[in-house]
Amino acid sequence: MPHFALTLPNGHTADAQANATGFDLLIKQEVIAQLQHTPLGPTHSLLQGALPLEPHPHALLPLLAELFCRNASLREVTLELACSREFALAAVRHGVAYRMQAQATGWQLLVDYQSFWQQPALWLTAPSSAGLPLRYTFTGEKRHPLRAPKPQGVVYRRYLPELDSTITLRVADLARDLDTFHDWMNQDRVHRFWELAGDRESHAAYLQAQLDDPKVLPLIAEFDGEAFAYLETYWAKEDRLSPFFDVQDYDRGCHVLVGNSRHRGPAKVAVWMRTMSHYLFLDDPRTQRVVGEPRVDNLKFIAYLQSQGFAKLKEFHFPHKRAAMVVLEREAFFEQYGPGSAQ
Repeated sequence: MPHFALTLPNGHTADAQANATGFDLLIKQEVIAQLQHTPLGPTHSLLQGALPLEPHPHALLPLLAELFCRNASLREVTLELACSREFALAAVRHGVAYRMQAQATGWQLLVDYQSFWQQPALWLTAPSSAGLPLRYTFTGEKRHPLRAPKPQGVVYRRYLPELDSTITLRVADLARDLDTFHDWMNQDRVHRFWELAGDRESHAAYLQAQLDDPKVLPLIAEFDGEAFAYLETYWAKEDRLSPFFDVQDYDRGCHVLVGNSRHRGPAKVAVWMRTMSHYLFLDDPRTQRVVGEPRVDNLKFIAYLQSQGFAKLKEFHFPHKRAAMVVLEREAFFEQYGPGSAQ
């Protein structure tokens, strides 16, 4: 499947490919429209053309991905389309564009960086948590929203043009991942902060406990199918962190270890940190913050977090460590530190 192809609600595949003057828009591998591309500076692009056949508005997303994902400086795309009012209205209602304006020959649609990267259709590959209505329950004495059933398999996939690589997040699988998890946990640099070195049996029990815990979603991150990191994501409201800050219903957190040395270093760190935050924000639009509590002496990791938009609020005593409270706001992430950011 091409890098940004997308399956529409009717089951048809939408895609976009470059041509001499812009892009072809394809449905089921057949060209249905040709749009002329005119750069209006480093941060703004114009697309113009007619839509004789009007597909679901999500069909525009692969076209927009070709622009936003390949140009880290791009902040806005203007589409001038010969299309119906109904199509333009549907594009806004589905979040593909944030504004529509009538023109003599059709409609102008405005798409900005924030609205594009908050579209889950291109990136999420499993059912999200967003469909479960708000309903409260208790875990012990902690009152929190009832959480959606956990997904399985790959939950997020994104092609990275700058690396010519694909990053995926998939739910950890005990049979598949135990040997890797066991190896990573016994690395000295991992044990220094996780303090979970041990035998296969203890690691199997630990990983199974995370898979069984309703508040935790353990993920394996991969570059082109090669596992490189373990991400232990959790709902903060029912976590032991919740008494230490003004926790909200849909705050998410994550513990991280990078066990594959081939994928360490600043460039890869920026990619997977943004991917982690992107997935957690997309999984439920009610999530307004991603939080963390790294050990205070993990200075390099805290610096990486701050470079990706996390703010260090305070230091505090956990029962098992002294921790730094870090928070990433949804608005800040999508305005300044989103997956395609040049920062």
